[in-house]
Parts: sequence; structure tokens; C-alpha cells
Amino acid sequence: MGLLLALLLGTALTGCAYEYDDGFASGTATAPAPGLSDAALPRDPTYNQPVTGAELDSWVAQVLPGAEGQVFHSNYGTLAAAEEREENTANLPEGSYALTLACRSPRRVSFSISHDDIELVDLNLRCGTSRVNVVYLPADVVLHIKVEAKEGANFAYRVSRI
Repeated sequence: MGLLLALLLGTALTGCAYEYDDGFASGTATAPAPGLSDAALPRDPTYNQPVTGAELDSWVAQVLPGAEGQVFHSNYGTLAAAEEREENTANLPEGSYALTLACRSPRRVSFSISHDDIELVDLNLRCGTSRVNVVYLPADVVLHIKVEAKEGANFAYRVSRI
């Protein structure tokens, strides 16, 4: 009986074969695969270069679109290489706030937002993106905002209540 079972299994398994096509057919010529084409256009090399005047205003309108809540503080501008800019907001009422940050530079730009000795945001932002941080503030807080660039840059930020 064992011999009969082995013979049946052996016969059934001999009909199974695995073939692997590695793309190298021997003796047959195949046409080369068509080259892939990327429909995306190459990125403009000046895309992250700082701008001035109307171009700066247009960029700010794009990266800081209309806010849902009440805007308490907003600023934008241009920094030279190794320049640092600091300023304070007015006293802010208690509530939740969106801190929106953006930059335009070939290198990262550092943003630091704090009140008293509490660091709320300490960020080296990769330019070409916007970042929104949500924080809850007690009444009568004054935010200290510092922006620093190692290379020429545009910056923009907004403090709005949500």
C-alpha cells in the first residue's frame, strides 16, 4: 500500500513544474524596453531664491492664505545671510492659536517662538513648505518671535486665534 501511495504522489507531482522568466531568453532577440519618461517638469532652480517687491507680496499671499480666526500678529520680509530678526507680539488673550511659519531660501530657516522662559516652537524649517503649530495660551501672554537665516531668505509668519 505504501508503495502504491508513493507511486501515485510521484506521478502527480511530476506534472508540476516551475518556470522562472528572468528576462534573459536564450537564443531569442527581444526589443529593448521603451525608456520611461517623467511627465513632471524639472524644478525651477530659482524656486527657493529670495524675492523682493511684488514677488515677495505674491509669495506671502500664497504661503499665508486667509486665516479662519482672528489674526493678532503677522510679519514677513527678507533676511541677509547670518541675519537674525526678533520681535514681540502685543498681549494676547487666552485661547488656542495657530502659529503659521514659512520661508523661501536654498537653506533652512530657524524659527523660535517663546513666552517667558517657555519655548513653544524651535524649528529649522525646510523652505518651500509651510508649517502650522497649534498652541494654547493663557491670558496676557506676549510671544517673542525670532527668525534666523544662514543664507539669504524670505520669511513669513502669522499668529492667529482659532
